[in-house]
Amino acid sequence: MKKVFVSGCYDMLHSGHVAFFEEAAGYGDLYVGIGSDKTVNELKARKTINSEQERLYMIKSLRFVKDAWINKGSGILDFIDDLKELKPDIFFVNSDGHSALKEQLCKELHIEYIVSKRIPHAGLPTRSTTALREECRIPYRIDLAGGWLDQPNVSSLYPGAVLTISIEPDYDFNDRSGMSTSSRKKAIELWQVDIPTGDKEKLAKTLFCFENPPGTKYVSGSQDSLGIVLPGLNKLYYEGDFWPSHIEKVLDDEILLWLEKHLWLVPLYPRHQDYDVLSNTNITLENAKRLSDAADNAWKSLKEKDIKKLGEAIRESFEAQIVMYPHMVSDDILEVLNKYKSSALGWKLSGAGGGGYLIFVSETPIENAIQIRIRKAE
Repeated sequence: MKKVFVSGCYDMLHSGHVAFFEEAAGYGDLYVGIGSDKTVNELKARKTINSEQERLYMIKSLRFVKDAWINKGSGILDFIDDLKELKPDIFFVNSDGHSALKEQLCKELHIEYIVSKRIPHAGLPTRSTTALREECRIPYRIDLAGGWLDQPNVSSLYPGAVLTISIEPDYDFNDRSGMSTSSRKKAIELWQVDIPTGDKEKLAKTLFCFENPPGTKYVSGSQDSLGIVLPGLNKLYYEGDFWPSHIEKVLDDEILLWLEKHLWLVPLYPRHQDYDVLSNTNITLENAKRLSDAADNAWKSLKEKDIKKLGEAIRESFEAQIVMYPHMVSDDILEVLNKYKSSALGWKLSGAGGGGYLIFVSETPIENAIQIRIRKAE
């Protein structure tokens, strides 16, 4: 039998995990590396529901599993030493657990790399740990275009819009991944389980003030709080202030479903702790205008549902961002981008870059990518 290796958190064990193990075991004897409590806290910025020893006990009890252990390392590649020791024939991952780093590691170690089709067991619903967690109802956000214009030092040079969408928490996005995870944690601290009813703009301002109390050294852009709290697609227009001067909303199901269909996220890795996107910036009026124009083009193409123009505008927005903030990208990120961009019409990095997710605009599926749902209800 071939040796198959999988690795993950596997907190709150459910039928989705078991179906994943069953699929992996179809390729050979299954060995499971489990992320330690320390690793989960580093990556997800939360404590596990079940301790590492509880998780190990349950997983070792499953008939599909040949053996299991707590991974020796930490971080997103906490299994490296275990992988080298086991020397498996196959490394099996879920689509949301896929990353270029894992794929490259397998290539170097001559291990076959397979991405799960994520098929639930017959008659059972698709499950995820995120969907079972109480606080999961608070969304994440994606900034589609115009990112950085919510910072006064950019929009004071030339006004413009940031386009955001509120994302249902179907995936447990890694901490420091550019999906407004820090603002979302503050929202959970403030509201616990979901965004309250009431005036959404006032609620977003409450979250913004809660995250940025007086004396805050670096003020998080208000696109984060607005992007989480405001459902649908939003155009936040900034004119040199921390808060937008006006907001335009799109809650049209036809447009939002069309957008969902054409967005694909490829996981990278969380940005490292000492990541500094603000060093060696090149913020000029010309570059701010370029970013503003790209966001306007993206907004127009979204409302017209013109996928080719949308891809072009999002790419232009990303290029304008990295001219101003070159540390958004690294050689590792560019290597992954170059692998996928021939299949896409446009692309960008989530948030301030340095890791997280590559977001592609495409009419056809992107290999090993995940898709999102936009929160549509007020």
